[in-house]
Amino acid sequence: MDTMTLWHISGWEFAALAFAALLVGFSKTAVSGANTVSLAIFAAILPARASTGILLPILIAGDVLAVLTYRRHAHWPTLWRLFPAVAAGVVLGTLFLVWADDGIVRTSIGAILLMMAGVTVWRRRTAEKAAEPDSVTSRAGRVKARSYGVLGGFTTMVANAGGPVMSMYLLSAGFRKLGFLGTSAFFFLIVNVSKVPFSAGLGLIDGSSLLLDAALVIFVVPGAVLGKWAVDRINQRLFERLVIAATVVGGLQLLLR
Repeated sequence: MDTMTLWHISGWEFAALAFAALLVGFSKTAVSGANTVSLAIFAAILPARASTGILLPILIAGDVLAVLTYRRHAHWPTLWRLFPAVAAGVVLGTLFLVWADDGIVRTSIGAILLMMAGVTVWRRRTAEKAAEPDSVTSRAGRVKARSYGVLGGFTTMVANAGGPVMSMYLLSAGFRKLGFLGTSAFFFLIVNVSKVPFSAGLGLIDGSSLLLDAALVIFVVPGAVLGKWAVDRINQRLFERLVIAATVVGGLQLLLR
């Protein structure tokens, strides 16, 4: 990891990273998937490959706060059904990171962000039209779980961008707000913790990155508190539109950089 690059950031750049950390906390307790904006900020300011390892401990801190807030609402049968496919996706993502250099990772993150924006738009439209979602116990439901699990594992390993994939799956499975938040909280805590050895092995997490995390993680707490306060008050449709717009801008910025 390029330590000099990590520490040569301006005050404005640190402020942007702090805002991204705050948004992680907010997304974990209010609007899952909103942290795609955070990963765009991190990848734009820091080396793209290194940014995924630096963001991971911040995401885990947000996951812990989300689990403490919504732990009673998790649906464990759904989680156990997803984990094997997610593990396969994480392994594929790790192999990709072994092969890819910083430019390829930056381009991949930008493409993934644009894809996730499209997925989110499609999910919102189909969620409105679907009269009855597939049961997770049906054959179609099991195939869906495996497909989304592999894609979610790959995108979360390469770009910490599994949120929109899992959001689409949980909504299509018929989860209401609290069940959605509780299940996704445990899902991402377990998945993100399991990614730590892979990221450390790839050199994406080390002493320098953890020092930067220590300076940023405190901003996750007010974001989580704000999210808990806003979850019953927020205009979800407007916020999702803003998140999609910001995600598209972030993705294009990385692709054109």
